[in-house]
Amino acid sequence: MAAFNIQEQLMWRGKIEFVIDQHQESQVPNGNKYASFEYKSGMDNGRTASSSDCEIQFIAHEDEDESHSNLLRRTTIGNGPPASVFDWTQEFDSDLTNQNANNQAFSRKHWRLLQCQNGLRIFEELLEVEYLPRSCSRAMKAVGVVEASCEEIFELIMSMDAKRFEWDCSFQHGSLVDEVDGHTAILYHRLQLDWFPIFVWPRDLCYVRYWRRNDDGSYVVLFRSRVHEKCGPQPGYVRAHIESGGFIISPLKPCNEKPRTQVQNLMQIDLKGWAVGYVSSFQQHCLLQMLNSVAGLREFFSQTDERGAPPRIPVMANMASASAPSKKNVKLQESSVHPTPPLDQNNAASRHSVMDEDTDDDEEFPIAEDEQQAFRTKHENDAKRTALEEEPVDQIDLSCFSGNLRRDDRDNARDCWRISDGNNFRVRSKRFCFDKSKVPAGKHLMDLVAVDWFKDTKRMDHVARRQGCAAQVASEKGLFSVVFNLQVPGSTHYSMVFYFVTKELLPGSLLQRFVDGDDEFRNSRFKLIPSVPKGSWIVRQSVGSTPCLLGKAVDCNYIRGPKYLEVDVDIGSSTVANGVLGLVIGVITTLVVDMAFLVQANTTEELPERLIGAVRVSHIELSSAIVPKLGSDPS
Repeated sequence: MAAFNIQEQLMWRGKIEFVIDQHQESQVPNGNKYASFEYKSGMDNGRTASSSDCEIQFIAHEDEDESHSNLLRRTTIGNGPPASVFDWTQEFDSDLTNQNANNQAFSRKHWRLLQCQNGLRIFEELLEVEYLPRSCSRAMKAVGVVEASCEEIFELIMSMDAKRFEWDCSFQHGSLVDEVDGHTAILYHRLQLDWFPIFVWPRDLCYVRYWRRNDDGSYVVLFRSRVHEKCGPQPGYVRAHIESGGFIISPLKPCNEKPRTQVQNLMQIDLKGWAVGYVSSFQQHCLLQMLNSVAGLREFFSQTDERGAPPRIPVMANMASASAPSKKNVKLQESSVHPTPPLDQNNAASRHSVMDEDTDDDEEFPIAEDEQQAFRTKHENDAKRTALEEEPVDQIDLSCFSGNLRRDDRDNARDCWRISDGNNFRVRSKRFCFDKSKVPAGKHLMDLVAVDWFKDTKRMDHVARRQGCAAQVASEKGLFSVVFNLQVPGSTHYSMVFYFVTKELLPGSLLQRFVDGDDEFRNSRFKLIPSVPKGSWIVRQSVGSTPCLLGKAVDCNYIRGPKYLEVDVDIGSSTVANGVLGLVIGVITTLVVDMAFLVQANTTEELPERLIGAVRVSHIELSSAIVPKLGSDPS
């Protein structure tokens, strides 16, 4: 079942039989003839592996309380393996992504192999109960290998025209409702489900689709249901709800000079209707039919020479009225819209992109030979200077600082913050200009002393002026503060404020130049590294772990006080960031989020990068935010 072709099948069979034969001589006549096996993937060495890349390792387990004999080969004909043989697919444990080590979207503990069908591996998500909405089934995904480039597969997945009928067996109709920007669109989608169609009403979807391209050439396409005024409920259809879904399209090493791509299709959906509650097979049957599109993609490219057809999405007519008398009144225009090309829209969408901008590969730094020699001669002195800067200094008394969000260093704590270890983040090394290498960030430049969690009916600017806040207390003690105010828009505005404190700024340092520089310099250097160690699949994929230049992605307002610098980050100024925020804010109580703030280093003199500070916020409650007393702004 796991083999891609007959040669691979023979290889798998030979390895299995070899292991069984090794244990045949030690068979115990009256014992348990079949010990369990644990599957270990060849992907643990850090490379991406498909079924043709994996090496199989079987480890026999010995029970201390009960004697087990070893394996004997047994021939099974007909309905699968005998009941006495342990199904090792239930113990499947593997990394399924070729993303970097910081991307925790596919942690091994989150997935198990459920079955193999149509040349695909079908996985089921293993999550804590608190992450799974009661109305939704568990998330499932299909993983397969397609002999085509990432760009070709991406274009086909983004299309909603007649060509989709050739690879997606669950597709009946699709239209564009609204295009938010080059990365985000609202789509209408009718499903073609074959589970007793005479008795079960057809399903349709209205969802937001977001995509991004990673620096390794992979694509991420995300889905989540959304209510839209132009796409109300349609007569004769039940509106299903996508909790999370999408595709990950990752490049693999070519085989016989043919491109190979790993395609992962995830879906967590509530098909609604009373039948789901009474017939358990309905949800899973329909979900597997939708996931089978990966096999459709594989067969489509294996049987056609057509490549690179531009994606086309029909424009949807006004669907705001939910009381249309009949389906005939619903007119869907056949005109088409070309989405923005995925590779050539950095200029058009740079202002709207927050989570897909990898700042570490934006610039090349050509270094002359004499500069490289000079760099090597200075390296020892620079290393000594860095070590000196990291030597312990007089600790700041943290007892005098307070914020309304409490600090709690326990792993299972809720509605709190704690300092995140700098080594959880990778930053540009001293030799980044030469080899693009990164290293663990290490010690922070400043101490995080307090966090405030505010709400109000309007946006909260210049919160450092508030009497009694950590920045004011630090100023009274002669300390310098950098305040990051992350502003979350909405009917109720929220602000999460982080106060970082140090005794003094090192003259001439990159941090001092950032604090005293102009806004243009600050915007070009202010960097955030996000991460979601704990949370749902769609949130982890939406946020990612790619460094982001916040000053280029969203509006940042810098307020320089006598002993502090406040940075007000207006997340609502970016449509993409606002869309991601819409996903996050609804499930914020289930999330653990890490954030590291730093100033980007671009030259050998500025390297290595150092974190201003890092924080972890856990399971934040919206109800715990308070209304601050800011007073009048003197500026």
